[in-house]
Amino acid sequence: MVRIRLVRKGTKNKPTYRILVADQRKATSGSFIENIGHFNPRTEPETIVVDVERANHWIARGAQPTPAVQRLLKVAAAEAAPATETDEHVEA
Repeated sequence: MVRIRLVRKGTKNKPTYRILVADQRKATSGSFIENIGHFNPRTEPETIVVDVERANHWIARGAQPTPAVQRLLKVAAAEAAPATETDEHVEA
């Protein structure tokens, strides 16, 4: 089964994560199908960069995101969605 999962990178006490599409049977640090983003929890606010279009493509093809990746995808999709606020123009 294909999974969308986090892979830890970085150095000791300074983790960063890549968001990868990979076969579940492969090792976490092993080969992967596609890199669709990255996540840095050390910045304020957290840096989340995800290609939401590619993530949705893989989910439509049956890839299962892990719970952590599901949370990140929700946040990334909310940030990518256009603002729904109406701009009021004041005419003088």
